Amino acid sequence: MHSFPEPALKLVAEMSEAAAADPARAVSFQGAPGCNSHRAACEYAPDCVPLPCFAFEDALDAVKDGRCDRAMIPIENSKNGRVADIHFLLPESGLSIVGEHFLPIRYAIMALGDGPFDAAYSHPQALGQTRHYLRQRGIVPMSYADTAGAAAFVKEQGDPRACAVSPSLAAEIYGLKIVDDDVADAEDNTTRFVVLSREPIELPELSGRPAMTTFIFEVKNVPAALFKALGGFATNGVNMTKLESYQVGASFAASRFYADIEGAPGDIRVDRAMEELAFHCKYVRLLGSYAQARPRG
Repeated sequence: MHSFPEPALKLVAEMSEAAAADPARAVSFQGAPGCNSHRAACEYAPDCVPLPCFAFEDALDAVKDGRCDRAMIPIENSKNGRVADIHFLLPESGLSIVGEHFLPIRYAIMALGDGPFDAAYSHPQALGQTRHYLRQRGIVPMSYADTAGAAAFVKEQGDPRACAVSPSLAAEIYGLKIVDDDVADAEDNTTRFVVLSREPIELPELSGRPAMTTFIFEVKNVPAALFKALGGFATNGVNMTKLESYQVGASFAASRFYADIEGAPGDIRVDRAMEELAFHCKYVRLLGSYAQARPRG
């Protein structure tokens, strides 16, 4: 499976043509038209030209190649945690985070008929966010590349015992019936997206505004290295809102860490904390500083 289902192809072609005609306004996203990333792009930049891409790598490459100005990428969900592979893809992309967007997530069960259903197709994140609903009804979760693409796939297959877990917009786009609405396991289900661009935000643009900074780092392989590396954030009063570890390669000798902090370089507290971090690390790499979309704390 390396392309969109047939019911989505015509709309994808039309949207791609529009983006090619106006790349300065184009925002790429992973998924078929109607997915949550499509919704997020349009909410974040209502005047944008959305560009659907089959894979996350395709959405990032579209920015690197100049086919669009920005990419809208989901990075974590309040119910199901971080989005797989994103922590690897963002550093490799060479792009900079220039914004964030929080999208309340609402899923519907959609199909050709009323059921009952043997299988539900959707992105693994959506399946994880509705796993209790599906388990209670004996519906087998089936992984698909994206939520709206799963709806198009159900339409293409024509199987009345298959359904999709997708935003309600997808049912309208692909001609499916909404069998059950608002099926996420948590009422406050929210996904955080980051916006990526070829160039970082100029720091003076963030002056006087609540900001976030995202970076990755790898500590030296010595006892208490992480404890010492993070100490500077505490002593300088910098709030770290996220810290996650992940392995790269097969050595398992050291972990990389992904972190978000409040503030941006140029703030003396942030500068001191980052300087102390760097002293205890093999490397530190900034992924971007950007305005907060939502207050922390």
